[in-house]
Amino acid sequence: MAPKPKIQNADEAMRWITEGRTYTWMTAEHERKYNIRISPSGWSYFRRTHGMGPRQVRDEELIPWGVEPRHKHKYLLVLLRAEARRRAGKTLDQNDSYRVDALLRELKERHAVVHYDPDTEDGFHLVPREPEDEDIIRQPAKVTRKRRSRESTTF
Repeated sequence: MAPKPKIQNADEAMRWITEGRTYTWMTAEHERKYNIRISPSGWSYFRRTHGMGPRQVRDEELIPWGVEPRHKHKYLLVLLRAEARRRAGKTLDQNDSYRVDALLRELKERHAVVHYDPDTEDGFHLVPREPEDEDIIRQPAKVTRKRRSRESTTF
């Protein structure tokens, strides 16, 4: 006999995921309602087995750099990630939407783009837009981001 699934209500779980609930929230709510704890990897497995895409958006056109660990949480990178989510059709919360819109306005007003230089302390900077800049970032001469395996389950 096959083991009973730990997630008690698949429709409810799918609704939570489409609402953008965090795995931490879903774990706590599922445990509160059903007294059964689901790990984050359990929620991730549920997503994959039910044909739901990954939570995070990877946009190698918008973030083509291999970002140094010390720069992973810099403000401009956070905003680029949010813009990548928006471009992928994800809904941003009001705060993220406001901050991304403010960045886009600033880039337009200053005729600037986002540039990444791993050899600087801040890493990310606004630089003057050049004729070859087609988007909101300065494309590097070479993409330095490591590509993830299609079979990778870590997003």
